[in-house]
Amino acid sequence: RTIRVWLKRDSGQYWPSIYHTMSSPCSAMAYHHDSRRIFVGQDNGAIMEFHISEDFNKMNFVKTYPAHQNRVSAITFCLTSEWVISTGHDKCISWMCTRSGSMLGRHYFTSWASCLQYDHETRHAFVGDYSGQITLLKLEQNTCSVITTLKGHEGSITSLWWDPVQRLLFSGASDHSIIMWDIGGRKGRTLLLQGHHDKVQAICYIQLTRQLVSCSADGGIAVWNMDISREEAPQWLESDSCQKCEQPFFWNIKQMWDTKTLGLRQHHCRKCGQAVCGKCSTKRSSYPIMGFEFQVRVCDSCFESIKDEDRTSLATFHEGKHNISHMSMDISRGLMVTCGSDRIVKIWDMTPVVGCSLATGFSSR
Repeated sequence: RTIRVWLKRDSGQYWPSIYHTMSSPCSAMAYHHDSRRIFVGQDNGAIMEFHISEDFNKMNFVKTYPAHQNRVSAITFCLTSEWVISTGHDKCISWMCTRSGSMLGRHYFTSWASCLQYDHETRHAFVGDYSGQITLLKLEQNTCSVITTLKGHEGSITSLWWDPVQRLLFSGASDHSIIMWDIGGRKGRTLLLQGHHDKVQAICYIQLTRQLVSCSADGGIAVWNMDISREEAPQWLESDSCQKCEQPFFWNIKQMWDTKTLGLRQHHCRKCGQAVCGKCSTKRSSYPIMGFEFQVRVCDSCFESIKDEDRTSLATFHEGKHNISHMSMDISRGLMVTCGSDRIVKIWDMTPVVGCSLATGFSSR
């Protein structure tokens, strides 16, 4: 239930400078560096604002915002409009005026709102929820409008990252995958990235080097090369029989009766998207250009078409050595902070990663 400020001493070690004990466990935080304002969301739904002194040795309480009726899941602060925007487990997004502390507006969803990104220039908010859906909203002074919804994940959305320069949205989910949504292109183009073995807890896109950093609950850290032309994963095709050998699937009773054969289980080739049986998809292969960094099911004909050079990895994988629950990056200094469920905070030097090599403290997976 504490918020702590750690300062790097002359010895190179970090030591706690000040801390404040909250009335309820802390669940989310946003820090605005230029104004030294901290907004802390709590399990009871309230958001508390503090101001940090110039020497970082004093923390002054400013005000409490009655943001939600349940746990606060994400917070962002917009200095130009003086808004604090948040999502919570009461299934809503709220935006409040930091000058008056009053509520400006709320919008409700059908599921817990789990993460949030905000475009300060256009006042567009991206909200991920536990149903696996992302909602794009346009926020006004006292109202909002739903622009669109994005559906592609098979699990709850756990993290979002918005790049306002290229107008790309990245989403991580409990289905272990990451999706890149081309919002600016308005083509609905999506790229799927699969390289984690647990839910993706945090993501950060480095626009300068076109790299995506992602962390998962099992401690896996991946650095994805996004500065290449990737292939979009195909939509899975539906069929009542194998699209290779035409054998019926187990629900196709008529064809089973006509051919006097037992129905087979349906699978899908990850490269072409065709519905195939197990006998026609006996092979497994990685296909990094489509985002599949580990081996997935492909049909036998697609397996033959994949060359050895096509299996060259387009990401580097590292071990955080603790179960990562949160990650934050200071891109300008090349530093990354990870927080684990083991109550340990780790600070990583990521500058070698920008140069496409292993960072200090990383070990190869």
